[in-house]
Amino acid sequence: MSKEIKIKIDGMEIVVPEGTSILDAAKKANINIPTLCYHKDLTPTGACGMCVVDIGALTLKRACITPIENGMEVITHSKKVINARKAVLELIMSNHPDECLECVRNKTCELQELAENLKIDELPFERSKFDKPLDTNGVIIRDPNKCILCGRCVTVCQEVQTVYALEFTNRGFDTTVKPFMDNALADTVCTNCGQCTNVCPVGALYERSDIDKVWDAINDPTKHVVVQEAPAVRVAIGEPFGLPVGTVSSGKMHTALKRLGFDMVFDTNFSADLTIMEEGTEVVTKLLKALTTNDFSQIPVVTSCSPGWVKFMETYFPNLKHHVSSAKSPQQMFGTLVKTYYAEKANIDAKDIVSVSIMPCTAKKFEADRPEMKDSGYQDVDYVLTTREFSRMIKQAGIDFVNLPEEEAAELMGFYTGAGTIFGASGGVMEAALRTAYFVLAGKDLENVDIMPVRGLEGIKEASVMIPLKEELQNDLGGVKEFEAKVAVAHGLGNARKLMEIVDKDMKEKGVCRYHFIEIMACPGGCVGGGGQPYGMDLAGKGRRAEGLYKEDKEMLEFRCSHYNKAVNKAYEDYLGAPYSEKAHKLLHTKYIDRSDLK
Repeated sequence: MSKEIKIKIDGMEIVVPEGTSILDAAKKANINIPTLCYHKDLTPTGACGMCVVDIGALTLKRACITPIENGMEVITHSKKVINARKAVLELIMSNHPDECLECVRNKTCELQELAENLKIDELPFERSKFDKPLDTNGVIIRDPNKCILCGRCVTVCQEVQTVYALEFTNRGFDTTVKPFMDNALADTVCTNCGQCTNVCPVGALYERSDIDKVWDAINDPTKHVVVQEAPAVRVAIGEPFGLPVGTVSSGKMHTALKRLGFDMVFDTNFSADLTIMEEGTEVVTKLLKALTTNDFSQIPVVTSCSPGWVKFMETYFPNLKHHVSSAKSPQQMFGTLVKTYYAEKANIDAKDIVSVSIMPCTAKKFEADRPEMKDSGYQDVDYVLTTREFSRMIKQAGIDFVNLPEEEAAELMGFYTGAGTIFGASGGVMEAALRTAYFVLAGKDLENVDIMPVRGLEGIKEASVMIPLKEELQNDLGGVKEFEAKVAVAHGLGNARKLMEIVDKDMKEKGVCRYHFIEIMACPGGCVGGGGQPYGMDLAGKGRRAEGLYKEDKEMLEFRCSHYNKAVNKAYEDYLGAPYSEKAHKLLHTKYIDRSDLK
């Protein structure tokens, strides 16, 4: 147990554990010290100098990296301290464009907020020239003119995601943040996860916007525009409009989309359930084959719903790509069915359908553009909007989101179960899959479908579920009565790397992995922490978003398992045939490539 230390901050006496930073100690005393480079979920670096305080030393100290000492007296807002902060901010602003009204981060910019709080009305320094070219080749746009060298993007990319697409180069006044050899991000190991855009305090990194193209489609009378929304969007879309973090806004979300002018509003939760039917059937099929032949070379099966993870795997672990489920993500399954199944049902020519998705994820834009994603005969998903872009469209249209009535999505591809909803949280895909795999193998449902060991924000979670086998399977397997399914869950690519290194080592040394099924999500917290979600959320807030998804799941009552989705079952009956059938495999499954040359 840490030793308790007594200090004074602005004359207030407080007791905090030894090793606590001055910044965290001040928070305990409800004192706000301004920061810019600091982020709660990242290693503090003290790079910007905004958080300086006076502890009676010869120089001011940076609160984020200075630990408290017994008897320390801290002054956080003396004239000396405030003047120092203003000088730092003025220097940063002199090297930053003043095009706030045109910036994607206008009113959500941390630099802008600090300038207002510290009353920076004019700059005593001459502004720099801003003529560095923008990197606009890919999903993530990089504007080096706006970079303030806080280092957050480098830290999250290297320490949390272990991708190393961004780095500091040069020294002194020539220091910049950019990809290796000044390549475009799209030509590097970047997975498009967008975590850099989430932590960037200004507008130096942001997603490519498809808003104008979607408006053009909506306003084109020759086009039939269909929209889907991912599970994690419903617990984040309320935040830009002042609703509490984690508020479930499914009904308002559907209503807003109808008022924006979309011709048909469905829900990605439908295809999340569909994914479980396909991916779950794939897992069960491979498991039963392994148990029958005692050949476990195709086990484990790893989930394929996260496009950031898929590109990471293709880059760093292409030797394991045959372990990744061939099932498309819910977004892409939905996109394929919109231009086949729905087009047939609605008697609309697929060439006239524009398929739009609302996603918490920037990598979904990259996924939609993959050349493999054209099994409908067209690009399956035409445009992807992030949650942030969706909120901007709502504001552009002048819609009062908070006071909207609740409406349902169209049932054909809009009905969903609680299992589809929890896809947005780390562990949710695993939990949904286990609910259905248990039913398939045991011939009955779990008594309690809440599988708690796979929930939560621990980086890597392990669990096992004992599944009693139904009689016909016992006969096929020589009298084996039960099977222990061993599973693992990782969120964030740094944790994914650790988990896949275990898998790689197991397979190379033993030919058998300790796990049967693995879920990986590229973003910390899962899709609730996606790179396209509203700005300013730490890991604890992402956990509250996940709680909102589990709340909706709980409220689904008898519809908490994907195999009870009546709309999905009808799609199989009317169009696909059966899970993992030849037609389902052609439309709903994909393949992966080796990108190791990017390393």
